[in-house]
Amino acid sequence: MTALAQEAPVTASETTTPEAATPEPDLDEALWQAWKAMELPEGLRAEIIEGFIEVSPTGRFAHGQIANRLRRAIDKHLDRGEWAAYQDIYVVHDRKVWIPDCFVAPEDPEEHITDDGIGIKASAVQLIVEVVSPGHDGVERDRDRKRRAYARAGIPVYVLIDDHDGHGTVTVLSAPRPDEALYTDAHCVAYGIDVIIPEGPAKGFTIGESITGPPRNTRDA
Repeated sequence: MTALAQEAPVTASETTTPEAATPEPDLDEALWQAWKAMELPEGLRAEIIEGFIEVSPTGRFAHGQIANRLRRAIDKHLDRGEWAAYQDIYVVHDRKVWIPDCFVAPEDPEEHITDDGIGIKASAVQLIVEVVSPGHDGVERDRDRKRRAYARAGIPVYVLIDDHDGHGTVTVLSAPRPDEALYTDAHCVAYGIDVIIPEGPAKGFTIGESITGPPRNTRDA
């Protein structure tokens, strides 16, 4: 994974007159424009997370298999109502952009698409699920950086399906506090134990072994 950080803003010295001062650049906008101009090889994707452009590879088969099981199951749960499950679509919030493994948004998202057509506004997203990626950077991104980013954006429910936590865990986070970048309600269970989405369009949806597979220590038994 590659990360491009914003630099600290350059301020004018005390002796610089207002007329001669150069306006500070809009760093979020500069990062946004850099992201839009990127041309990545096939198999890579780029997101803007907490002031960085993060480039990561497309998930492995097992990663994608869980995400696809989840999307199909959530769609059945939503039963062709006003909401739908999505994959491989950008979610955008204040010049930050993410590609969740699965998310729930309106079935007819037209009014929620960004003006430039890049993706859907985070304000329309009611649930995000990430299947935790392998490696130190992938784990830290999904467990920590995205957790804070989604809380800042006010995403009501964030779910982590974590194949790299012991024998596997599912964590459901809700009740975000955007000003503190945290979720105040967290419920974590081991693979093999059902966990239920507590609120929103997917309320009552159960994540269990049909989605995650069995605990890691029993897969080769």
